[in-house]
Amino acid sequence: MIENPPLLTIHRGHRRPSQALLDAFRGAQTSHLADAMQGRGAVDWRIKPLDPANASFIGPALTAHSYPADIAGMIGAAVEAEPGDVIMCANDGFTGTAVIGDLAAGMMRNKGVAAFVTDGLARDRAGIVAAGLPLFAMGISPNSPALNGPGQIGAPVVLGGVHVRSGDIVVGDADSVVVIPLDQAEAVLERLRAVQAAERTAEAAVKAGATSFPSWVELHRGARIVPS
Repeated sequence: MIENPPLLTIHRGHRRPSQALLDAFRGAQTSHLADAMQGRGAVDWRIKPLDPANASFIGPALTAHSYPADIAGMIGAAVEAEPGDVIMCANDGFTGTAVIGDLAAGMMRNKGVAAFVTDGLARDRAGIVAAGLPLFAMGISPNSPALNGPGQIGAPVVLGGVHVRSGDIVVGDADSVVVIPLDQAEAVLERLRAVQAAERTAEAAVKAGATSFPSWVELHRGARIVPS
């Protein structure tokens, strides 16, 4: 670089989903949401809740990028966040140090942050669980980061293989975290309702004793049989 970048860069003015749109997605399973998005939308499977019993959330994304071994982006997001926001903190998948600990998680919880999701690591699991903030990370490490920057807030990031923009709708449960692009939310919601209806029909069939779906029967009928 010709010159050092600023310690922190903040992008403001992103669109936000309406409360009615958020409420329409509330309680949806991440698997159903992925089905409504052509089988995509979930972050890397290794990003899991530190407390599966406290993993359900929904809210608009506030994106952040913390460089590996640094927390400038995480701290900036904690300051910028509004009540109900989901902080999506990309950390380049770094596993040498943690990007968040229990004190930061507690402060976010005090501020009304809905959840924190990172492709990095966390530290102080017991304290994070006690703080009550739904927090998803790649794992746990006691190694501590530095505060040297640079960090970014509000700019698009790629987190766990998923492109995220501030204002996108983020839904989490004990299985995963799914990102719904805000400009596709209405279409995804329509498909979600169809997925949920089909799921209810399938569940009823299984409870009634079904051993296969019609599509499975057709697949079997069309199979090529090879003698042993």
